[in-house]
Amino acid sequence: MSLPIVRTVAELRAQVGVWRQAGERVALVPTMGALHEGHASLLREARRRTEGPVVASIFVNPMQFGAGEDLDRYPRTLAEDLEVCAACGVDVVFAPSVDEVYPGGEPEVTIEPGPLATVLEGESRPGHFRGVLTVVAKLFGLVRPDVAVFGQKDYQQLVLVRRMVSDLCLGVEVVGGETLREADGLAMSSRNRYLDPEQRLAAGHLNLVLAAAREAAAWGYDVALEAARAELRQAHKVDLDYLEIRDPDLRPVPHDVPAGTPARILVAARVGATRLIDNMPITLGTPAGTEGSS
Repeated sequence: MSLPIVRTVAELRAQVGVWRQAGERVALVPTMGALHEGHASLLREARRRTEGPVVASIFVNPMQFGAGEDLDRYPRTLAEDLEVCAACGVDVVFAPSVDEVYPGGEPEVTIEPGPLATVLEGESRPGHFRGVLTVVAKLFGLVRPDVAVFGQKDYQQLVLVRRMVSDLCLGVEVVGGETLREADGLAMSSRNRYLDPEQRLAAGHLNLVLAAAREAAAWGYDVALEAARAELRQAHKVDLDYLEIRDPDLRPVPHDVPAGTPARILVAARVGATRLIDNMPITLGTPAGTEGSS
């Protein structure tokens, strides 16, 4: 049996109504398509989270792209995406047109993402998270999921979606799936296909930058950040946008923190014309026996 594809809001609402009437637990994985093994891991996680239906949305959301970004060339590979979804146990794919999601153009009422949307990705891409949260809120309203799975590679997005769900009492369990990586540590991304062989080699340095911070993190914030910067200086053809250490909720971290303080190091950079992001959890603090050392 072929995988059902739902193209319209009316069809989706009718299907959701059947599920709700039957009392089924629904899982949602929002994507922009061009699916790879990282997406597949999120789909499998959604399948593990429920015995009920799993919905994958495939929609390249114009609201989250700014002027001069890659909306027009963003890869669209629906036939291949459907194969991935079917192999991962997805029950329904929601693949609407832009007009179906935004009838009459951009909506007048949107989600205001708050101050966290002005830093990191938000500083580099003004309006990006307004577009992200607006389409996620629409998907939540349409699918009415009990659980939704997002990748940790887009960590700021994950934090903001969780905050939206909490602040607006949306009642959705938001799960963060682990970042899957290529053999050299590069985070899997639909945009990796833009890289030529030389750029692909250079992009692998981003994981080394994060790993350097993770290894040095026991000696504290400043040492961890400097270790990452030192590794970055060895990375040719990588044009840095930002490199920051934040707490798990992406608030600033005091430089002098107790041993065992959890944090995240986040990086964004361009390799050629392709903008890549990555992040990694780290644990800050002073290793035992080194207090007071210089």
